[in-house]
Amino acid sequence: MAGITGPRLTEPKRLALPFSINLKSREAIAAYLFLAPFLIFFAIFFVRATISSVGMSFYDWRLLRPSVPYVGFDNYADLLDDPIWWTSVVHTIYFAVVTVIGTTTVGLLAAIAVTRPIRGQSFFRVLLYIPQLMSVGAMGLVWTWLLSTQFGVINYFLSFVGIRPINWLGDPNLVIPALSMATIWWTFGFPMLIFVAGLQGIPEHLYEAARIDGANARQIFFRITLPLLRPTILFITVTGIISHFQVFGQPYIITGGGGPGRSSWTVIIYLYQQAWVAFRMGYGAAVAVAIAVIMALITAVQFLVISRRVEY
Repeated sequence: MAGITGPRLTEPKRLALPFSINLKSREAIAAYLFLAPFLIFFAIFFVRATISSVGMSFYDWRLLRPSVPYVGFDNYADLLDDPIWWTSVVHTIYFAVVTVIGTTTVGLLAAIAVTRPIRGQSFFRVLLYIPQLMSVGAMGLVWTWLLSTQFGVINYFLSFVGIRPINWLGDPNLVIPALSMATIWWTFGFPMLIFVAGLQGIPEHLYEAARIDGANARQIFFRITLPLLRPTILFITVTGIISHFQVFGQPYIITGGGGPGRSSWTVIIYLYQQAWVAFRMGYGAAVAVAIAVIMALITAVQFLVISRRVEY
């Protein structure tokens, strides 16, 4: 008697597409689908806002005035003729350069220290990163007290070595370095973590080969560690310049608005004064466009100078 056989299982028919998609195209489509939420957010809240700011910069748009006359490039001409603007640019570049050099140097030294095989390695990493978690308001209040001429802790310790009280926040020549010192203490934790990742990515056999060849610690650092950290340094310096060029909270909180006088005015404080104190929205938009152009030029110069000698 013939055995009873069930119905044959057939494979489901695949949907036939009118065109063929190779593996590379599929991966690209999947990548863009994952990026779609960010790209939509970016287009709505950044690209649209940027285009609106550029358009607004061609009008004499004042918040409390009903008419909005078209002025062309007059806002940009007034900006270029304003000495306060150029002073603010100099202050900002000075602050950004000093702070980026400081955070990069301190972050690298801290990363080298916490990557050594010592007890409590994770504890020290967390301890050094804690200042990064503070808000700018809390950091500003702490450093206002530390830098106080009469009651500051820094002047208190300097008095033990015979140094008279220093007017950190009242001397126009010292206020920017003082703000940079506070910002370096506050923000070196992020470069430290990036450097830790960079140091851990350097193959150990390169160090072993150098030691066998008789290289000392100084030669190993400058011939192996530093060259292989150039991509990391490029990333830290570019992101640092972009971040610190937009400084606002530290000078505004610690010095009480950018003092003494305008000695610590930055481009963002200048923008705030023009747009939200004087209500010159059109002029403020021109300031914002100028800031974006300056940051783009500085970033391009960094890539041209540093990336030529980057080793990947």
